[in-house]
Amino acid sequence: MKRLPSRLEETLAFQLRASGLDKGLEREYRFCKDRMWRADFAWPEHMLLVECEGGIFVRAQRNGQDYGWHQSVERMLGDMEKYNAATLLGYRVLRYAARAVTDGVALREIEFALAGGIRQPARIVPEEEAL
Repeated sequence: MKRLPSRLEETLAFQLRASGLDKGLEREYRFCKDRMWRADFAWPEHMLLVECEGGIFVRAQRNGQDYGWHQSVERMLGDMEKYNAATLLGYRVLRYAARAVTDGVALREIEFALAGGIRQPARIVPEEEAL
């Protein structure tokens, strides 16, 4: 059964289309033939995968504890395995929460990655502030 895209994924898809970054884009891309793993967005020619990480701040209750999709230990461990496998297969993996999609950070970074750019991440804390 095919998974329906989230509202966050649809927002990013709209931004990608509007900015012309949808050339070569595949959604729900199965990047590992031995597993059922899929990436929300992929540009196979560029070896780039993008994941929208929804459910991070969900405040649902299960058995008296807060629960969201990525708050589950099992789901987090599964995601780690998936992203590590993608990296070992040669893919670059970008992961975004809702804030990065709505404020345009995701779109700018995806555009830069598709242009082949390599740079220092934008949110690095200077050494003197890290102490």
